[in-house]
Amino acid sequence: MKLDLFGVQTDAQPFAEAVDRLAEWSVETQARRYVCTCPVYTLMMCYERPPVMAAVNGADMVTADGVPVVWLQRKRGATMAERVYGPDVMQALCERTANTPARHYFWGGENGVAAALAAQLRSQAAGLQVAGSYSPPIAPLGSEPDASAISRLNDSGADVIWVGLGSPKQDLWMAQHRPYLNAPLLIGVGAAFDMLAGVKKQAPRWMQRTGLEWLFRLLQEPGRLGKRYLIYNPKFLWLTFRTYGW
Repeated sequence: MKLDLFGVQTDAQPFAEAVDRLAEWSVETQARRYVCTCPVYTLMMCYERPPVMAAVNGADMVTADGVPVVWLQRKRGATMAERVYGPDVMQALCERTANTPARHYFWGGENGVAAALAAQLRSQAAGLQVAGSYSPPIAPLGSEPDASAISRLNDSGADVIWVGLGSPKQDLWMAQHRPYLNAPLLIGVGAAFDMLAGVKKQAPRWMQRTGLEWLFRLLQEPGRLGKRYLIYNPKFLWLTFRTYGW
């Protein structure tokens, strides 16, 4: 079920249904799809920046990555909506496709994180096929697709490319590179790289369920995430009240 939130065409869906669809898409070799995971911050970036809105709305699936996004979907009538959270999606899909021909590539994170992530997931999901991993240098997104990235990823024979560049960069990167990549499926999962590689801690489940994950992450990284949460969370609440009421 597609649901418009401030102009962003999100998918309101149960978690299991989302994973089922992604598993199907991972083996549809003639298809060329990409998936954006969408927390509050990404919604606000779409609202403020038309290129981000275009990139996210160009995706084949836009998941409710944050609990407040799920709450808003339910408020708008999608009572079946559940959180489809990047780290959980990555673990579930890797487990689902273990011992199948599906080959996974991990593209993103700081130096060494992608390799550590691949090793960790392979240890958790015996039989997981890893096509490769790479942590590209941190740099602004170029105005043209990166030819070396395209060659590296296509030469790997990957079927699923996990993109961990942070939002909105990863959303723009997928939209820009999708036409040139052979893998059937690209999935942007942001901080899932750090969390599942063990570089950063995930919030306890009770904080995730109650919408307090942002506080946990803010206390971990106040310098990097202060603007994201202290400016954009209130802006989200204000827009929600103005647009949809309480």
